[in-house]
Amino acid sequence: MSNTTTTDKRTAGDPTDPGILATAALAVELVSDGARVGLGSGRASSAFIAALGARMRRGLSIVGVPTSEASAKQARLLGIPLVDIEEDVPLDITVDGADEVAPNLDLVKGRGAAFVRERIVAAASRRQVILVGPEKIVPALCARGDGFPVEIFPLARGLAMRRLKALGLRPVQREDGRGGPFVSDNGNLIFECGVAKPLADHASARALEAAVLDIPGVIDTGLFLGTAERVLVGHPDGNVDVLTRTET
Repeated sequence: MSNTTTTDKRTAGDPTDPGILATAALAVELVSDGARVGLGSGRASSAFIAALGARMRRGLSIVGVPTSEASAKQARLLGIPLVDIEEDVPLDITVDGADEVAPNLDLVKGRGAAFVRERIVAAASRRQVILVGPEKIVPALCARGDGFPVEIFPLARGLAMRRLKALGLRPVQREDGRGGPFVSDNGNLIFECGVAKPLADHASARALEAAVLDIPGVIDTGLFLGTAERVLVGHPDGNVDVLTRTET
């Protein structure tokens, strides 16, 4: 896999970065005419939505389901029709980004705060395809010490803090940059949960996820385990590695 230079790090994840543009172009080719497409959130997803809009102008007919207000706004500006998730009609594909990708394609998502909606849309889809740069590939989830986000119903703040700490996590409430708490699109609080050590394998990640989700008032976590069918890794030279998940 290609090494990332200092310049590459500065532009990693930027929607104009050649690697991200290359992954978006490849992902668009996975979308068939008439498809129902989950539209992820974040910079890589923004590049995909732009590429999808361009392909629609060349005759592709699709409908989209956005995972955030920002994705919905971009889609509308590009003329992509938006629909709700229907009970009897699954989505064909969701294309999204990720903050970390482990060797088995387990993910950390949600540092852009849309992970609850991203979870719902991914679960409603037959396939989830993830677009990242090489800087997002990690030897194990949380290996860089960033932890993972947890979305919490406001009333449960105190209880959740206590229970998260009891699990050995270090929860810190996300702020909005103006001295107040960050509030998600869903009206909830988000805590960044540091870990004592990286999540070494799928089993340990799954056990921690289950314990966190068992806390009353926890809506969801940014651990996306076993959801990605494939990950497209775009390098600064425009080459793309295609990683596919094996069962764990």
